[in-house]
Amino acid sequence: MKRVLMLLIAALLLGGADVSAAGTGIVIDGSTTVGPIAKSFAAYYMKKTGVAVTVSESGSGNGAKSLINGACDIAAMSRDMKPQEIAAARKMGVNPVQHVAALDAIAIIVNPANPVRGLTRAQIAGIYTGRYTNWQQVGGPNARIVVIQRESNSGTQESFKTLVTGKASQITRLAETQASNGAVKNRVSTTRTSIGFIGMGFVDSSVRPIPVDGVVPTVESVRSGTYPLWRKLYFYTNGVPVGQLKEFLSLSATPDGMRIISELGYISR
Repeated sequence: MKRVLMLLIAALLLGGADVSAAGTGIVIDGSTTVGPIAKSFAAYYMKKTGVAVTVSESGSGNGAKSLINGACDIAAMSRDMKPQEIAAARKMGVNPVQHVAALDAIAIIVNPANPVRGLTRAQIAGIYTGRYTNWQQVGGPNARIVVIQRESNSGTQESFKTLVTGKASQITRLAETQASNGAVKNRVSTTRTSIGFIGMGFVDSSVRPIPVDGVVPTVESVRSGTYPLWRKLYFYTNGVPVGQLKEFLSLSATPDGMRIISELGYISR
């Protein structure tokens, strides 16, 4: 923190130039869901400007902590910052400012061999809270449901609970926990009777996203709000960004930035 404070003072003396948490370049930390956008933006921005951009994917919760502690310039988050995180930030003299990076859907995925063709939000909630433990109970084969969730620090986990089970609900103790979108996808792709949830940008042919309440997650259904499990993805900064940070964050509204977002499977705002 002392180093960050000294750098900020130096920036003011030099006329308010923006300064990275590391002293040079831009440091980003946080969500594995937002990670592909952050890394692609970083590669584009470094090629265009020569400014170093480093990206870590430690989870939304850790991204918030990094911003609060002055360890990063941008916290990538797949959920809103919590009131207690904002309070902790302000206590440290940090003013979190939210920037929408893109839109996303939480895709409910099953193994391609699973014959179930759709679930209601109530059925998904029942599976994750332990009410349904056999696929036969939701129109599938007579087989145990292998439930896959994310770790507690995950923004995707938080968003899933908010949108599906309710924040106060307890996920079944039988659920397996995976540390990233990729890990969830890999587990579901190799387990015929499993179910999981991942950001839409991580869906590929190894898994099958199923309709929720009769709606498939697509660009159109997310933009229209008809797919029920959609959310915003964020970048957070300490205060209103200027200089390099402002330029970097403005990428999401540029034609090149929107192309990158689309190519990654996300939806531009």
